[in-house]
Amino acid sequence: MRLSQSHGGFTLVEVLIAMAITALVAVVAYSGFSAALSGAESLRVASLRANDIHQTLRLLSRDLRQVVNRSVVDEFGQRVPALSGGELARDTLSLTRAGWHNSTAAPRSALQRVHWWLDGEDLWRGYFSVLDRTEAAEQIETLVLDRVTRFEVRFLPSVALIESDRDDVIDRRNWQESWIADLSQPGQIPPPPVAVEVLLDVIGLGEVRRVYVLPGR
Repeated sequence: MRLSQSHGGFTLVEVLIAMAITALVAVVAYSGFSAALSGAESLRVASLRANDIHQTLRLLSRDLRQVVNRSVVDEFGQRVPALSGGELARDTLSLTRAGWHNSTAAPRSALQRVHWWLDGEDLWRGYFSVLDRTEAAEQIETLVLDRVTRFEVRFLPSVALIESDRDDVIDRRNWQESWIADLSQPGQIPPPPVAVEVLLDVIGLGEVRRVYVLPGR
């Protein structure tokens, strides 16, 4: 007796359903993978940004914590304070600092004249290779941090003027907006203040405020 043989297989509908399920799984898997990549990239960018801000604050701190009371002569032949800045100054912050490493034993001082300023949304740091300069002296400039919308400094003239409220919040009414030589008193060069407050507004982070106590005069 002959046995009939049945041939199993998939119908066209079943094949289409299987293809649709496979495509759906692929889309879901790709979406998850893409989201993971996007998250990893966002984390990397945020980490780099945080590192840039940290490096900027560390460099600014190093400059201010090594301030020395050494006035300089500018390119116009005028003697300017060891530290100056604020709304009425040429640069937001200018200072003479110690600790300029000289690994090549170049014929120069270990002191360095440094300038900080904001140009558009870019925070810059510059320095001169000499302290008392002429018009021929060129400033070496470095872009320190971008996307900065505000860079301000305030100055505390004396420790006796430090005041705070019951929550230990510093009262800044005694802090000065500018630290420059008094033009009405020629030859009188003010020494550095006892403290400097720095305020930065950074896009994506907001306000950053730091107070730096300067070395004793």
